[in-house]
Amino acid sequence: MCEVITITEKFAKLDEEKQQRILDAAMKEFAQQGYEKASTNQMVKDAGIGKGMLFYYFKSKKDLFQYLVEYGVEFIKKEYLSKIDESEQDFIERYRQAAQIKLQVYNNNPHPFNFLGDFVINDDEMLTERLKDLIFQTRQMGIAKVFGNVDASLFRDDLPQDKIYKLIIWTMEGYEKDLIKRIKGKNLASVEIEPLWNEFFETLDLLKKVYYKK
Repeated sequence: MCEVITITEKFAKLDEEKQQRILDAAMKEFAQQGYEKASTNQMVKDAGIGKGMLFYYFKSKKDLFQYLVEYGVEFIKKEYLSKIDESEQDFIERYRQAAQIKLQVYNNNPHPFNFLGDFVINDDEMLTERLKDLIFQTRQMGIAKVFGNVDASLFRDDLPQDKIYKLIIWTMEGYEKDLIKRIKGKNLASVEIEPLWNEFFETLDLLKKVYYKK
């Protein structure tokens, strides 16, 4: 009996450059339009391929979507979460290096972040229970990477620790979004990045002054 060729195995045989064009175009379209309005015609146009090629590898838009969820999760785990240094016990310093990694990865390939962040979270009815569980496990991994093995004794004693965590994260998430807007669509090599990092480091230093012991 012949072994059934899975989507992953079939797609892996395609030229890597074409693979990436298809993935990027599909994630971009889903993120911008949502599942129902996402157009496979637009995807193949952006990818520069024929529609027959897309449906050779993916039987339906739903199959493509579910494949992209798995791809996006694995991309973020490999390219971002796995590179966070958990040995750093200073929470803000860990956040500093995690943010640097995230912004660098985002600049090189924003599509997985946009797809999972802007689309999957808001349209989780399209997810199977297995994919929901996969995303949940990845979120838990991210939380552990940021909060695990942190030296809470560095924080002020007159404020609840959980509030300090939240206030720092809310501040930095807002800052990251603003920074991403400023560099979006630009080649990082063409951006004068040092002033941006200096501003970022100054913000972190201010947070230390506010929330850490003197």
